[in-house]
Amino acid sequence: MKILMREYEEKDLIEMIQIWNEIVEEANAFPQEEYLTLESGGSFFAAQTYTGVAADAETNKIYGLYILHPNNIGRCGHICNASYAVSSQSRGLHIGEKMVLDCIEQGRKHGFSILQFNAVVATNTHARHLYERLGFTQLGTIPKGFRMNDGHFEDICPYYRVL
Repeated sequence: MKILMREYEEKDLIEMIQIWNEIVEEANAFPQEEYLTLESGGSFFAAQTYTGVAADAETNKIYGLYILHPNNIGRCGHICNASYAVSSQSRGLHIGEKMVLDCIEQGRKHGFSILQFNAVVATNTHARHLYERLGFTQLGTIPKGFRMNDGHFEDICPYYRVL
């Protein structure tokens, strides 16, 4: 399997929405609680600065995706934010690392100078180790910043990296 990082295309939407909704359903990484439909997903992904997919170079199967967009506006508009989703069947294949590295490059190409993650759930140890290995710095901890499905709260850890 050879993974190709590329910008999403409309033909990818069904697989992308399935992967995104899987993460929403797991309820341990994304703040969203609403599932995407074909209509809302198409609008959502099109509204991002960049939406990338990790696709099989031969079959075009989508293994993961990410969105990149400004974290804020105006005087803070040079800071971008991103979210990553890897299908549960594809975890452990280093898809996340490929997506983060591509996102860093896309952030630079789109004129951003800092990539910031506002709400990495403290228990998401795989993501946290990846970010730290790739040079991101944890800014601190926000106690009980993420509500889990069962109603209890987990800490969140903001991260950033200069691009």
